[in-house]
Amino acid sequence: MTQDAKLTRRRFISASAAAAVAPMILGCATGKVRRKSPNERITIGFIGFGKRSRSLLNRCLVEADTQVVAVSECVRERLEHGRKSIDEYYEGLSGRTFKGCDTYNDFREIIARDDIDAVVIGTPDFWHAIQAVQAAESGKDIYCEKPMALVIKHGRKMVEAVRKNGVIFQTGSQQRSEFDNRFRTAVEYIRNGRLGRVHTVRVGVGGPPRPCDLPAEPCPPGTDWVMWNGPAPDRGYNEILCPKGIHDHFPDFRSYREYAGGGLADFGAHHFDIAQWALGMDNSGPVKIEPPQGTATSGLIFTYANGTVMHHGGPSGCTFEGTEGTIYVDRGELKSDPKGILEEPLDANALRFHHSENHMRNWLDCVHSRELPVADVEVGHRSASVCQLAQTGYELRRTLHWEPKREKYIDDAEANLLRDREIRAPWKL
Repeated sequence: MTQDAKLTRRRFISASAAAAVAPMILGCATGKVRRKSPNERITIGFIGFGKRSRSLLNRCLVEADTQVVAVSECVRERLEHGRKSIDEYYEGLSGRTFKGCDTYNDFREIIARDDIDAVVIGTPDFWHAIQAVQAAESGKDIYCEKPMALVIKHGRKMVEAVRKNGVIFQTGSQQRSEFDNRFRTAVEYIRNGRLGRVHTVRVGVGGPPRPCDLPAEPCPPGTDWVMWNGPAPDRGYNEILCPKGIHDHFPDFRSYREYAGGGLADFGAHHFDIAQWALGMDNSGPVKIEPPQGTATSGLIFTYANGTVMHHGGPSGCTFEGTEGTIYVDRGELKSDPKGILEEPLDANALRFHHSENHMRNWLDCVHSRELPVADVEVGHRSASVCQLAQTGYELRRTLHWEPKREKYIDDAEANLLRDREIRAPWKL
């Protein structure tokens, strides 16, 4: 759980002691959520079964307290591959009763099942909000891939549905848990003042999305293109968006604004997430967005209320510059200048954050305990919002002023319209 940026060390220690006695637990406002004993397995359905979901499945299968019982996917080859992978894994285990994995073309059939406790959402970005809201309303706990949503209002509806129904939501921002805890270590050193006052952050990720102009191609047999395209604008099939059969690459639907947020949101949802965490902004965000002149797709600058500026651009990962030095962190590297910043351990009373070394395991533990996971829905929404603010800045090419609490642009009706996105019937939020 995140702490307020102004929390003093003494207050943090007191709050931590209280939390150890009474951890933050989600209640259920509607009574829909089924509570299982700690010894019961969590039954899970997978929504979408592309490259990323295959990795998430492997992480679920090895956990003794899970049982993956269903998969939904609108490409027949991928659906059958998911079923076969699950069946073969469980058939090889002794002492595990398993009747076989159920398969569905339509994810709503998984959500409708009362015997499924939780879902893993691994579909393209533009589906996340619809599927997560429906899953929350059915009382299912949720692991959802990042970025959480396409636009700010969709993300806020996800937060509202999760809170209203008392379900556990983990955003797939695994940098908070994994990669040898380099990111958590960097955040703890920064939040404990090792850099002095942080004045500049540089985040090296790709650019904003572009409108989709791909031509229509013949749809392969076994692919339900109408279901895949779902709430997005009506268009014909194209293999770049939805690869044929089983593929081993991340599809390029991510480059098109109708479906995703470009490289800006794809890896931005990871690295801006770490920046927000380090700045103590998990429940807030910047107040000003300044895009570069011309047609440049990097160079946008965010300003926070305390004067810290964050640049979209720089080396891959996150660079934090303070009055006492610099910390650079990426998936394979953590270093500081001067070196002594990271070489001297933090003292016993230092501000610490939730220790997690396995993002999926953290979610499953919280499904049992009902505590907030390390990348809770509000965290995921605020991190995705930074990417969405940048996308609007690049689209409108003018300075924007933002109110994080109200999630509105100040005196800018055109920008405020871009907080939302039309969903094509019959789908709705």
